[in-house]
Amino acid sequence: MALIVRIDVDRPYGKQGVVRHIASRISSDYYLPRIEGLRYLDELKTILRLLNANGKSAHVFFRKCTYPTPVVCELMEAGGHRFGLHLENSQTAETFREELGSLEGALGRRVVEFSKHGSGRLHLGRHHYAPYEPERYIPWAAQAGMRVFFGNLENPELRPVKEGELLFYPSAFWLEPFWRDTKRFPIEWLLRQAAERDVVMLLHPDNVTSSAEIMREFLMTIERLETADLPVLPSASR
Repeated sequence: MALIVRIDVDRPYGKQGVVRHIASRISSDYYLPRIEGLRYLDELKTILRLLNANGKSAHVFFRKCTYPTPVVCELMEAGGHRFGLHLENSQTAETFREELGSLEGALGRRVVEFSKHGSGRLHLGRHHYAPYEPERYIPWAAQAGMRVFFGNLENPELRPVKEGELLFYPSAFWLEPFWRDTKRFPIEWLLRQAAERDVVMLLHPDNVTSSAEIMREFLMTIERLETADLPVLPSASR
């Protein structure tokens, strides 16, 4: 029984500082070449280095605007982290396959898990299809032979579900307190639960690195808890 670390990489340049915030928005809605001078994926690199230093692995989900650089891929490989798709346009099975194919083409490897960007309440970008419809994603995952990380339901008490070869995670413990009932689910709840069963902990790198308190709780979890080594999924026709 262990902690399953889920990292959603939403912003290529974070949100700290006006220039980097604007660059993140332009990259998300239109197009902007990677600008290393603006510290592209800098916050993700920080989180991956901390995980690697503690010998812990994570599941990292990328949007089109946050595709990993060679440096990020090296950090991912060094830590045994899993590459995942952070799906934006979930309007149809075809739009899902297009995004999946785009990420796999950029990585040159198969991607075996995905999560949905957003929780259905807000339109989070020009390419984002806002409705959150988890029941529609399960057949897509089964066809592609993938794990599904829902998590957006924001109820960490829901446990992982296995249907045949399909494994999906209905919800998650949101490390950032903005979306979590901190009185009902303090960090101590996570420490207790993950010692007894598999629990998904969801975080966004730029939120963790910009808050001393969130960083403290992140370090506490990866220092005290083991991370889960999920089974390799069988191949499936795409």
